[in-house]
Amino acid sequence: MFTGIVEELGEVTAVENLGDASRFRLRGPVVTEGARHGDSIAVNGVCLTVVEHEGDEFTADVMAETLNRSSLGALAVGSRVNLERPTAVGARLGGHIVQGHVDGTGRIVERVPSEHWEIVRISLPQDLSRYVVEKGSVTVDGISLTVVEAAADSFTVSLIPTTLALTTLGNKQSGDLVNLEVDIIAKYVERLLAGQEAGK
Repeated sequence: MFTGIVEELGEVTAVENLGDASRFRLRGPVVTEGARHGDSIAVNGVCLTVVEHEGDEFTADVMAETLNRSSLGALAVGSRVNLERPTAVGARLGGHIVQGHVDGTGRIVERVPSEHWEIVRISLPQDLSRYVVEKGSVTVDGISLTVVEAAADSFTVSLIPTTLALTTLGNKQSGDLVNLEVDIIAKYVERLLAGQEAGK
């Protein structure tokens, strides 16, 4: 489990096409400290498994399903990525409960800068819109954010200077693809309520 608090901006250093999958090599001095084979690291909000670890780099295999359902397929050598290690039991939950299981993708629709923050509008797939509510939590490229406004086909978030400086959202432009993970609690509640209705 993750919390959506990005630990560092990493970089893709190699991409190998494996046919029905890809192998990424990524640099991240913070998240690779103490990393071992089989550990999990979230890359732009996608939970990946460490295959190899050497120095400040690690490799991870990404299957076709993940490449198709996320923005990882668009990564190339030199791409910057948000990195986060799983949260430890008993640690502070700084963001919200994030699984690293991307529900879909959206695109940056517009950016509206102000003196001390920036409002970013992101498109929202129709099948995910019911899970995104005003003042609720949403994960964008692995970043835990609070929804400012929730519309039927988009939502807005307000980014503080720290988020702009320390994550990929500081450089994303209109049209760029981002990974979205909605609040898992909302999905569980929906399923439970549907079961109750079916039982009546």
